[in-house]
Amino acid sequence: MLNLYILIPSLTLLISIPIIFLLAPTILPPHQLPISPSDELDDLSLFHKAIAADSTFLKKPSHKRPSNKFRLGSASIRRPKIAFMFLTNSDLHFESLWHKFFNASDPHLYNIYIHADPTVKITPPTGVFTDRFIHSKRTQRSSPTLISATRRLLAHALLDDPDNAYFALISQHCIPLHSFNYFYNFLLDTQKLSQKMEYPSYIEILNESTSLLDRYNARGENVMEPEVSFDEFRVGSQFFVITRKHSLMVIKDVKFWRKFKKTCVKIESCYPEEHYFPTLLSMEDPNGCTKYTLTRVNWTDSVDGHPHTYHPVEVSPELIYKLRESNSTYSYMFARKFSSDCLKPLMEMADSVIFKD
Repeated sequence: MLNLYILIPSLTLLISIPIIFLLAPTILPPHQLPISPSDELDDLSLFHKAIAADSTFLKKPSHKRPSNKFRLGSASIRRPKIAFMFLTNSDLHFESLWHKFFNASDPHLYNIYIHADPTVKITPPTGVFTDRFIHSKRTQRSSPTLISATRRLLAHALLDDPDNAYFALISQHCIPLHSFNYFYNFLLDTQKLSQKMEYPSYIEILNESTSLLDRYNARGENVMEPEVSFDEFRVGSQFFVITRKHSLMVIKDVKFWRKFKKTCVKIESCYPEEHYFPTLLSMEDPNGCTKYTLTRVNWTDSVDGHPHTYHPVEVSPELIYKLRESNSTYSYMFARKFSSDCLKPLMEMADSVIFKD
């Protein structure tokens, strides 16, 4: 009988251990990847180089940053470029589609930069994506590492080419909805330039959401104050197209980053990359942003904070036309989120639908 009393607790313990390991991820809050002091210093060094280089570029007549006085076709000032910045933690599934997007355009009108999580094995890209990786660091959802990765991309793009005028952040799950030339002409419209209008940034900035207060208090109640009050807190899409002026504003920032890099205590409400950029630009230059994104996302049946994922059976010309439609005066230029096996049907209609504007 004594052996039985000893045996039952022992068996219970043996059975419980694997169950605990199995259920732990759902019971315990996920660990938030911290940003180490060495990574922080490394990034600051990069940002300072980019800021200093931009000041140097402005002093050289041959490297004038595109401005409101710029004229398309001018012989004295080179045409501005668009920096495409891919933020990924997996293979670039739609590499072939993006090749078509870029190959139909002038290679002197764009640059490509890729931030790939170094802890993930990624198939080396080819063509225009070859050797376009920047020095990258680990990223994690619901952590400020995604903000750091984006700031890193911006700094590299600013430092690399003074002619980069617009900076488009792209996901590996994004696809283009128009041709490159259509997108380029939309951003750098000659009428806009001739009227001396400021280049706007296209970033979603929202001040209404059922989860706004929870998101604001994700790091604890009143932690964001005094730098960011609840009335000034904004949310929006992680992916954007912003100007050089605003890109510099982002990498120069210290005040807001100090708050947004804090560890969240409510992981389920923590989406720093969707909060930091809209809040910063809304507070620093609200009139310089359209407050709309150029990337279409379907949130009608989101799962665990992820938007609807399109699968091959849904891919059709009608879907592309529908995804282009927006409530603004301009159409969407990109869309997410697509499963990797959508590549084949997308390629089949690339020339006849997607890039036929």
